[in-house]
Amino acid sequence: MKLYDVIVVGGGPVGSHLAYRLAGMGHSVVVVEQKERQGEAVCCTGIISQECVNSFAIDESVIFRQVNSARVFSPSGKLIGLRRQQPQACIVDRAAFNTALANRARESGVEYALNSRAGNIEVNNAGVRVEVACQGETGFFAARAAVIATGFSSKLAEKLGLGKVGDFVMGAQVEVATNGLDEVEVYLGRQIAPRFFAWLVPTSPKKALVGLLSRHPPGSYLRQLISSLLTQGKIASAQAEISYGGVPLKPLSKTYHDRLIVVGTAAGQVKPTTGGGIYYGLLCADIAANTLHRALKTNSLSARSLASYERDWERKLGQELKISYRARKFYERLNDTQIDRIFDIIKSQSIDEALLKDDALSFDWHGGIVLRLIKHQVLSRTSKVLKLPFSSMGNG
Repeated sequence: MKLYDVIVVGGGPVGSHLAYRLAGMGHSVVVVEQKERQGEAVCCTGIISQECVNSFAIDESVIFRQVNSARVFSPSGKLIGLRRQQPQACIVDRAAFNTALANRARESGVEYALNSRAGNIEVNNAGVRVEVACQGETGFFAARAAVIATGFSSKLAEKLGLGKVGDFVMGAQVEVATNGLDEVEVYLGRQIAPRFFAWLVPTSPKKALVGLLSRHPPGSYLRQLISSLLTQGKIASAQAEISYGGVPLKPLSKTYHDRLIVVGTAAGQVKPTTGGGIYYGLLCADIAANTLHRALKTNSLSARSLASYERDWERKLGQELKISYRARKFYERLNDTQIDRIFDIIKSQSIDEALLKDDALSFDWHGGIVLRLIKHQVLSRTSKVLKLPFSSMGNG
């Protein structure tokens, strides 16, 4: 049995990027991926920031379009428009994006085992052994270390005693036909997406993605939204079956073990405000690659040696995740009347225009803007009148 330096379980963007980085450092890597093809559809809107595109040299060929504006609708239909001169985000073809990152990894020498579902991961003093089921047969891969980059649904981390994500939400999405749509639209309200939000995201001149997040089964809410959008003439038809997926809102309590690291959505490294995980996952993949490179060079692969991975990614993202999670819980406590009232205040006081001029307003980094909103005199004063837990977001 061949002994690799690292087995990466999960061939999505995070797993492929991590494998690519490790291979570039001279390590032998195999990626175990349960899908038959790299380009299969996934339940993801595929919106990433311009910062992410620039930082990770994302190929322009996988980008559907750039986005510099969005329309956000309150429960009663009130509108806040957000627009900047420069592109703030890109909508990528997720299937093509996955394939592009996998191809880049392959060109660097990474091996891929597709249509292979990882079962148990055995860790001992000699290395790591991953049990893999492929076409009804069971085999094994062996390595000096392993990475879990499987996304949300896998229980591999839990089986290894790393616990499970403490909070999560379910998402549903479907591709639809449109008559021409230029801007991203976001919809709020308990009748649309209870405690979360829904979206209509154009991908090409005649296609878009409609989806939502909810703590309740999201399928029925999505079907209602599709019906409403059809009535409004915003979409022409739904073209595919609804796809579903889970989104973690809090990270694992521990993301490393002896000879093992967990990264990306599997580790809960996801924005609690929006559920986006690509950029944060790629950032953490870089940290994981650097940690493993040092550990492999010195053959120091104990939990104690790999603990620096968690310290480093928490230094990068920890405060951001905590503030954003508090903002998420605050929003979930609002009723529709309170959300509408906040829209009124934002518009009447031109808070939206001020935020758009603020360099702290970022597609990826929400903590700074949340703290600015907490300190805003009008919103702070109104929160007391409406008995909102607004100021509590900045505590603890």
